[in-house]
Amino acid sequence: MKTKLQFALITASLFFMPNLISAQAPNLGTAADFVLFSTDGPVNMTSINHLTGNVGTNNGTSTTFENINGQIHDADGTSAQCAVDLLIAYNQLNSTVPDFFPSSLLGNGDTLVAGVYAIAAATTLNLNLYLNAQGNANAEFIFQIAGPLSTTAGSAIKLINGALACNVFWKVEGLVDMTSGTSMKGTVIANNAAILIHTGSTLEGRALSTAGAVTVDGILGYTPVGCGSPVHNGPTAPALGVAACYAIFSTNGAVSNSGITTVTGDVGSNNGSATGFDSLLVTGKIHLIPDVSTAQCASDLLLAYNYINVLPYDIELMFPVKLGNSLVLTPHTYLMNAAAHLTDTLFLNAEGNANAVFVLQINGALTSSTYSQVVLTNGAQAKNVYWKIEGAVGINNYSEFCGTIICNNGALGALNTGVVLNGRSLTTTGAITTTAVDVVASVIPGNCATVGISALDATNEAITIYPNPFSTSATIVLNDFSKSNTTELRMYDVLGKEMMNEVITKSTTTFDTSNLPSGVYFYRVIDNNKNVQSGKLIKQ
Repeated sequence: MKTKLQFALITASLFFMPNLISAQAPNLGTAADFVLFSTDGPVNMTSINHLTGNVGTNNGTSTTFENINGQIHDADGTSAQCAVDLLIAYNQLNSTVPDFFPSSLLGNGDTLVAGVYAIAAATTLNLNLYLNAQGNANAEFIFQIAGPLSTTAGSAIKLINGALACNVFWKVEGLVDMTSGTSMKGTVIANNAAILIHTGSTLEGRALSTAGAVTVDGILGYTPVGCGSPVHNGPTAPALGVAACYAIFSTNGAVSNSGITTVTGDVGSNNGSATGFDSLLVTGKIHLIPDVSTAQCASDLLLAYNYINVLPYDIELMFPVKLGNSLVLTPHTYLMNAAAHLTDTLFLNAEGNANAVFVLQINGALTSSTYSQVVLTNGAQAKNVYWKIEGAVGINNYSEFCGTIICNNGALGALNTGVVLNGRSLTTTGAITTTAVDVVASVIPGNCATVGISALDATNEAITIYPNPFSTSATIVLNDFSKSNTTELRMYDVLGKEMMNEVITKSTTTFDTSNLPSGVYFYRVIDNNKNVQSGKLIKQ
């Protein structure tokens, strides 16, 4: 009742407005977030559709949809507001003063400049119609069609000289029927009629109806960018710390390989062995047994996992077992609340933002089909992609995968033959097995070689200091405390000024370094008035 009253008030107010309104794009409000919407009617799909933007209806259902890069809103508060905003936009378009009166046959290679075009009959788009912005990115094109709109197979709207789909609007008084292979640009608003978009068509814009079903069959549809649309940066990336040094790592489990595997990054486990890797094919260090570096990696990996695990998600992918199938995702935090299976291709589209971050939270295991792919497009980078998986991971033969995999309490049981991983394979608990794969961790910090070693030019291994680089604290371990007498740790800045002097009375001592400025420091360990070790430390 409340929504109907809102519609009545809006309609009445617009009825008494002056009949002539200057030509300008309508304010879509929340309708701008929807790629498909009906105020009163179902929203249906058949076949596999690839959609970016919200989908919904204010009076009906859209429950047949599978994975979309957006949210589904059926008869809720968001759909009610969208219905109100859509009516406002429709009335703005309907009241705009026309500039041109073309024939009812559009296209056939014609070119139109910015303006308002009124057509007083049923209209057909045939072949190509060029919309020429003449170098003005703000140029607007409005089509007022007083009857149905149809397209012929393979017809297309072509944007030239700076024209943008977000500045193109179609107000149609009747059925909109886009035949197979149509390439439509702009926001289509059908008044009191249905919208049909057939197989193989592409919609860069929106398909919105004030009253009528919206049905799509195997299309690519996405809301346009520009014209003040939000820039998607995604969440803040987790800090990997020392885990960024590793391409393959398990906090608690063996790491093993068979076959010819190449790795860029360190390999190791903090509670297990690392076996089967050829040092000539590993650009990094193979940590055959746990050491200070693996201990720090385990600690930093847990921090990264905890951060990603509590990130609020933007979009839930409702069918995790159907991940892929040419689905296109933009920079967001995504939730899959069950085990996921990657089939065919998953596209990650950064929309031109090279710093955009993608986080995929999977509350279950992850498997893939043979030859599956994660493809980065429009500036997306593997270093900005993170997968948090609650369970085992198995990437099948000859798959191409991108991003840092953080597996919690599950084995990375199989990176199988021919797999290419542009990222990292990390697990908090579980074994990792690889078979003739290529793993490239990106980007590897430049200080990985110094992590956990006692000095850059150590004279012996009497003590160990970690982490290196350090931040607010560091730990010194006397490897043979029984031989220690009176031991001191002295630290100096690059000018030789003494910055710290600590007496070591235990085999393991953690000292506070929060008061030290970031930079390079030199240290000396003195025992019984003799220098037993010296080296370099870095404060982050």
